Amino acid sequence: MSETYTVKAEAREKVGKGAARHLRRNGMVPAVIYGGKQEPQSIAVPYKETFLKLHAGGFLTTVATIEVGGQQIKVLPKDYQLDPVRDFLIHVDYLRVSESTRVTVEVPVHFTNEDEAPGLKRDGGVLNIVRHTVEVEAPAGSIPDAFTVDLTGLSIGDSIHSDAIKLPKGVEFTIQDRAFTVATIAAPDVLTEEEEAGEAPAADAVEATEQDVADDEPKKSDD
Repeated sequence: MSETYTVKAEAREKVGKGAARHLRRNGMVPAVIYGGKQEPQSIAVPYKETFLKLHAGGFLTTVATIEVGGQQIKVLPKDYQLDPVRDFLIHVDYLRVSESTRVTVEVPVHFTNEDEAPGLKRDGGVLNIVRHTVEVEAPAGSIPDAFTVDLTGLSIGDSIHSDAIKLPKGVEFTIQDRAFTVATIAAPDVLTEEEEAGEAPAADAVEATEQDVADDEPKKSDD
């Protein structure tokens, strides 16, 4: 579980595009806290601090404490919006949580020991990642940072399924009816797209050369 952190926020009374633009000009980001059988609460959080947390990794799987109006509210970031053109943060949604709250989150999957997989190291296979993240249900205070899959000993044609991932206590996959595929060790392509693209001009050149020879041959005179 990632280390929790605290955000000092401001209560937000005005809403709408004009108020949101004013906040952003002053280094703040509009946000909403919802859930917990309470009314949604509009707040503003510091832009720079929140943007850095977002790009540091684990933003949507780390519980935070928001200090606002003399209250300390435990939250889990559930969603955010980026400007589609300039890619800056424009809004954040937070979910109220407690130690007993169970949440559904996407947890990253990391792969280790590629050099110890004969299918990759010796046979030139390719690690085909089917799922970069897996969806789990977990206690809000015990969300895993990531899952690690050991590739040691795997050969071409082998598959890694969800049952190869060891889940911490209280954490469950949302897919319960089967062991789903996370990754496979695939055979290398006989001819890559780049090689195919590289051969095409050569074939065209041969065809062009043959045409040039034909054009240069002397034409028989009808005389």
